[in-house]
Amino acid sequence: MEASVILPILKKKLAFLSGGKDRRSGLILTIPLCLEQTSMDELSVTLDYLLSIPSEKCKARGFTVIVDGRKSQWNVVKTVVLMLQNVVPAEVSLVCVVKPDEFWDKKVTHFCFWKEKDRLGFEVILVSANKLTRYIEPCQLTEDFGGTLTYDHMDWLNKRLVFEKFTKESTSLLDELALINNGSDKGTQQERERSIDLNFLPSVDPETVLQTGHELLSELQQRRFNGSDGGVSWSPMDDELLAQPQVMKLLDSLREQYTRYQEVCRQRSKRTQLEEIQQKVMQVVNWLEGPGSEQLRTQWGIGDSIRASQALQQKHEEIESQHSEWFAVYVELNQQIAALLNAGDEEDLVELKALQQQLSDVCYRQASQLEFRQNLLQAALEFHSVAQDLSQQLDGLLGMLCVDVAPADGASIQQTLKLLEEKLKSVDLGLQGLREKGQSLLDQISNQASWAYGKDVTIENKENVDHIQGVMEDMQLRKQRCEDMVDVRRLKMLQMVQLFKCEEDAAQAVEWLSELLDALLKTHIRLGDDAQETKVLLEKHRKFVDVAQSTYDYGRQLLQATVVLCQSLRCTSRSSGDTLPRLNRVWKQFTVTSEERVHRLETAVAFHSTAEKILQECPEQPEAFNEMDQFDEIEAVGKSLLDRLTVPVVYPDGSEQYFGSPSDMASAAEHIREKMKLVSLKKQQLRQPEATTLES
Repeated sequence: MEASVILPILKKKLAFLSGGKDRRSGLILTIPLCLEQTSMDELSVTLDYLLSIPSEKCKARGFTVIVDGRKSQWNVVKTVVLMLQNVVPAEVSLVCVVKPDEFWDKKVTHFCFWKEKDRLGFEVILVSANKLTRYIEPCQLTEDFGGTLTYDHMDWLNKRLVFEKFTKESTSLLDELALINNGSDKGTQQERERSIDLNFLPSVDPETVLQTGHELLSELQQRRFNGSDGGVSWSPMDDELLAQPQVMKLLDSLREQYTRYQEVCRQRSKRTQLEEIQQKVMQVVNWLEGPGSEQLRTQWGIGDSIRASQALQQKHEEIESQHSEWFAVYVELNQQIAALLNAGDEEDLVELKALQQQLSDVCYRQASQLEFRQNLLQAALEFHSVAQDLSQQLDGLLGMLCVDVAPADGASIQQTLKLLEEKLKSVDLGLQGLREKGQSLLDQISNQASWAYGKDVTIENKENVDHIQGVMEDMQLRKQRCEDMVDVRRLKMLQMVQLFKCEEDAAQAVEWLSELLDALLKTHIRLGDDAQETKVLLEKHRKFVDVAQSTYDYGRQLLQATVVLCQSLRCTSRSSGDTLPRLNRVWKQFTVTSEERVHRLETAVAFHSTAEKILQECPEQPEAFNEMDQFDEIEAVGKSLLDRLTVPVVYPDGSEQYFGSPSDMASAAEHIREKMKLVSLKKQQLRQPEATTLES
């Protein structure tokens, strides 16, 4: 019978074991009767439960029953005493009926319990509460009977519930653990696992039961050692009553079985974990070697353009994303396997290492294949990118070559030629880069068979190789065609540069000749002070004319060269309609001006020579001047020279130009007049002696 079943009855405190003992060390059973009618059935149940608690050894010493009838009627007391005969006849040694003061005196004469001792089987005495200590020590009596023993019924009942619950749960748990542990120690591995599967989880938590037992044992031991101090609510009983040995035995058995159970669970958990790891490893391996490898087998192309290569890269990233999920599982599994290997269980080391090696080999191989494929696609993308850039450069160069050259001057031609050379150099570098990228890509494709899993990739590789080589050959041909066109264009542009140079130099020759003409008119105006100086000026003028002649000849040669270049370039030269007429016009003007300058200088030489000859003659030799014609001639020459100084140079086109400024011409004319005056004076001097002679 369990206290939890009859808990409402036990709470009524119809009877209790206070823990006190009589002088024979027998337990004291107290039945406190009250004013209300006591249910004999409930009392009987209570007594049955209480008498089932002590051990047989304790029961053999007998019980002393205290029937507290101070608040009850005599017939109830009598009924209770008679009921004890049927409930506990062998265990009761003395029944003390506590009577009220002077209330039952008359009735006692009608029923004497001592006369019924043989029939009842135990002795019954009527005693007042203050005389109960004659039979029981005060320290073994509760406070209700003037004793010092402290008893709290609800506290006892709660502790009893805890004890019975622990006993029940621990006993049931021990049976379950024993079944689990014994099932794991016998039979084959398969039978053992099946037995464990059927009874693997206990009905209650062993940790909770153990904690409850330890708390209960601690409480019982504390009451035993400290119960006599009076500071606790429940006095100690015998070891049998307090059930310390039973609790300790249950705890020991429970710890032993729980330790074995934990080991069984650990082994089972380890085996389950190992099986889960093995299952996950096979899932990873099967996927990588199955669908994962099949995805890579179907991806062999490299694309024929940047867009196609990018599309393949995007597809490959999707494949990598799917693989990443399995690689994450691989990392987790590898950590779990490493943890199990560190645990050091010899029986599982070989299997764990084999699983780890298999998983690592497959994952690393698949990762290498993904990396190889990614590198191949990246190389293909770079190849197509370089090819596209080179194609655009060739298109730009070809477009530049197809446009007719119509520069404004030689500098623009030089700039265009420089740009053309830069573009051609850029194309050379681009083609070289394309060859390098293409060769690198071909080298990678040649290694593609190493991860083909036996799949024949010759056809696929041949298509890729043919595409790469075709692109490089096409670019080479386009580049060669552009080079040929560049050579032609370069020659033409160099000729155009030479043409512009000839035209510029011819124009410069015209400018130089114009400057010489201008210098001739503005600075070459002196006629000299004497014959010697005039001759020097005449010689300088001839040299000056030689320079002009060279300039004119140089310009003519340049213009002839432009005609030849124009014929070669099949273009119309601007020089034939502009520069050449200008050159001829300036040269004719220079020629007319030069001839006028020569004529004036020659006239001046004749004038100065004759004048100087006349002026140097001695007066004592008049015979030299007999002929007066010389004076007339010099006067005529002087006047002619003076007249020329006032006359402008008339060009073929009718335009006129004067030498120097009017002041310059006036200065030159004044010098000539001075000399003519000297000659005239000389003439007069010569005539005076002649007149004197004639007069004589």
